[in-house]
Amino acid sequence: MATRKPKNPITALWMQVPAYLRNRYFVTLVLFLVLMVFVDRHDVGTQFRLHATVDRLEDDLQRYDRLTAEAEAEKLDMEQNRERFARENYYMQQDDEDVFIIVDN
Repeated sequence: MATRKPKNPITALWMQVPAYLRNRYFVTLVLFLVLMVFVDRHDVGTQFRLHATVDRLEDDLQRYDRLTAEAEAEKLDMEQNRERFARENYYMQQDDEDVFIIVDN
């Protein structure tokens, strides 16, 4: 029995591939996976970037919540002790007193 030589070099290469890899369902599945993982609009890289963005935004939200709580506490303290707040933060004084500012190094 003589072996037939294919006319097309691509066909020759295709025939050297094992039969289970030439199966049309296997080829379709591989192409679909490549499309979904690398080419699609919602590919794996995009999902990782979106997840990192969500984590960063959640961290920012926690930080801003903490800053808001600190600002509200400072506001409450300022409303309760206006005179002390003005003296400490704006170096205000009454007419008959001297203020000495001590800076810790």
